[in-house]
Amino acid sequence: MKQLVKFSTSVSIALMMCITATVAHAQQVLDRVAVIVDDGVILESQIEQLIKQVKQSENFSSANAPSDKVLRTQATERLIQQELQLQMAERMGIEVSEAQLDQALSRIAQDRGMSVDELRENTINSGQSWPAFREQIKTEIITSQVERAAVQRRVSVTPQEVENLVNLIEQNDASPTEYRLRQILIGVDSDAPNEKQEAAKRRAQAVIDRLEEGEDFSQLAIRSSSGSNALDGGDLGWMTENSMPTLFAEVVKGKSKGEIIGPIRSGVGFHILQVADKRGEQVVEVQEVKARHILIKQSVILSDNKAKEMLAQFREQILSGEKTFAELAKEHSADPGSASRGGDLGWSRPDRYAEEFKQRVSTLEKGVISEPFRTQFGWHIVEVTDRRTLDATQESKRDKAYQMLFSRKYREEVDTWRQEMRDRAYVRVVAK
Repeated sequence: MKQLVKFSTSVSIALMMCITATVAHAQQVLDRVAVIVDDGVILESQIEQLIKQVKQSENFSSANAPSDKVLRTQATERLIQQELQLQMAERMGIEVSEAQLDQALSRIAQDRGMSVDELRENTINSGQSWPAFREQIKTEIITSQVERAAVQRRVSVTPQEVENLVNLIEQNDASPTEYRLRQILIGVDSDAPNEKQEAAKRRAQAVIDRLEEGEDFSQLAIRSSSGSNALDGGDLGWMTENSMPTLFAEVVKGKSKGEIIGPIRSGVGFHILQVADKRGEQVVEVQEVKARHILIKQSVILSDNKAKEMLAQFREQILSGEKTFAELAKEHSADPGSASRGGDLGWSRPDRYAEEFKQRVSTLEKGVISEPFRTQFGWHIVEVTDRRTLDATQESKRDKAYQMLFSRKYREEVDTWRQEMRDRAYVRVVAK
């Protein structure tokens, strides 16, 4: 009997060791290196997680879903672009602090009509961990900053271009129409051999044929598009003719909702567009605020917490009447442009400030001094001293014209920049 018990125990131990080894092997397979990208890697688990998120998104329909192979290709390409931008961010020294991340999460929660606690609960209920969601948002902030920094340098808008567009808008009495576009890009370089270009053109025509037969554009974009917004169903957002790429504006004008356009040839391939929706121009009143602030920047000798504490003390001194706002701004503010004026920033529209600063001056009551808050420039306290509605018609027209021109040129440059970055990179898919 003792021998039998001993034998059974040995079998149990061996079986447990086998199970443990199997689980360990499964975890190792899940977290294996899937792609090498320059100095970094993409893990199998990252690809699987992105595919899972796509399948849970509103643009995804299980009834007409692309194959897992296609989804994997699209997810892998997005992660390659993301990894390249993260490596560029590291070289540029771009970082996102915990305070900035918390502020971003607060804005996301507010946009969704919930509190941060409700956002956390909703995220966990959807199957994603809260730390993973925070890391995802942090990555999105970093990559968007890298993109803006890299692409903005490539975009130039001259005063003459702005004036020409303002004159054109003034001559047109009708409100400009906005189009919400979706795109499927069949990528092929303009220098590619003719046979490759012809093959890409045939693929583009085949996509159009399937769309005309009633296939869903968003699902087909996920399966077939090589554009950076493929996993978003090809959605390009709202644009006027003046803010969309010139190539698109020439063919979209006057088109009806739901209409399919293309294929359109560009330097990066064949574009197929859909007018997802249309709307007229919205009238917006111009609001301005007059504010003053004190800025304290953290440094090697001044920690982040100490900077915040200093501003809290300044606020108490002002509220108690011990010091005035202007006195403390002149003595301590690290903003050279406003310190000599007692922190006065003059009249400005809130949307011209950094996002966190904009939120404060937009919601702060007149005459109230804010609690210390952080932006990319450092720690602030701010007071809104006045508000007004300004008739700034000409200025608004110039601002709008500039934004239209900048947006058009930015959209034209961003895909080129991404492709150039991708072409320069060392990318190797590791075989399973």
